[in-house]
Amino acid sequence: MISLRYHIVSITACFLALAVGVVLGSTALNGSLLSGLADQKKDLGTQVSDLEAQRNALNARLSDADAFAGTMGPKVVAGALDKRSVVIVTTEDARPADRDALKKLVGQSGASVTGELQLTSAFTDPAKADQLRDVVTRLQPAGAKFPTAGDSGTLAGALLGSTLLLDKASAKPQSSGDELAAALGGLTDGGFVKPSQGVQPAQLAIVLTGAQQTGDGAGDRAATIARFAAQMDRSGAGTVLAGDPGSAEGAGPIGVVRADTSATSILSTVDNADSAAGRVATVLALQEQLNGGSGRYGIAGNAQAIAPGVATSGN
Repeated sequence: MISLRYHIVSITACFLALAVGVVLGSTALNGSLLSGLADQKKDLGTQVSDLEAQRNALNARLSDADAFAGTMGPKVVAGALDKRSVVIVTTEDARPADRDALKKLVGQSGASVTGELQLTSAFTDPAKADQLRDVVTRLQPAGAKFPTAGDSGTLAGALLGSTLLLDKASAKPQSSGDELAAALGGLTDGGFVKPSQGVQPAQLAIVLTGAQQTGDGAGDRAATIARFAAQMDRSGAGTVLAGDPGSAEGAGPIGVVRADTSATSILSTVDNADSAAGRVATVLALQEQLNGGSGRYGIAGNAQAIAPGVATSGN
């Protein structure tokens, strides 16, 4: 007769055998799994090393190309803007080093820089758009015709375009010295701009920005800069909006311009002004503006060419 004790011993033995089997099986499985993961880790490490090597090689080639452009740039632009004048407008996120290098190249092209003007963060702040519109409207020079569009960027472009840029046909000031001083003084007092000492009107303008806008209201801030630059272009002999590659993204000022056919038909854009090649393209684009042309230049996917007269590899 099978006793209860026999049943208990049998059941215990079964569970013990099962436990031992699980432990042994898990040990074998874990060893195989760990071995496989180690192999994958090694493969991934090799891939990462290869990609890093490729990246370093590409960066070296890019550095060499930019150094070459920096050396040849002055020769390429020599005389392109001979006896012309340029005013430089920067946004707050524009890099001073890019501004200074661009200013130097403009001088090497034969043009003179008549002054600099920085747009502050308040200029593009959506919360201060109404205040900017009020200031601009109050400072409108006598006889100046402002566009019917009521956005702050366009109106500010009309004000500064009519005071900072010379007449396209006559190359004479479009407003008086007092009106220029009043415009700059009013915008400075409102915290919207920071002008350099003794800014004078010029034939051409460069609006230099940084990367794409971020955070709340990014699209509105980018649109303000884009519309400002487009209206500046309408006010004088030519304007180029330049920035780094991020500015050509959807939330960047150049990206906004390139998505608007009415703006791209008049305003030139350069999306790699953080490089020597891009700065050369900016100066050549100003020359093209003088001749009535415009284009989208740089390295972004929405650029049409590297520089005026130079097609991209995809075109």
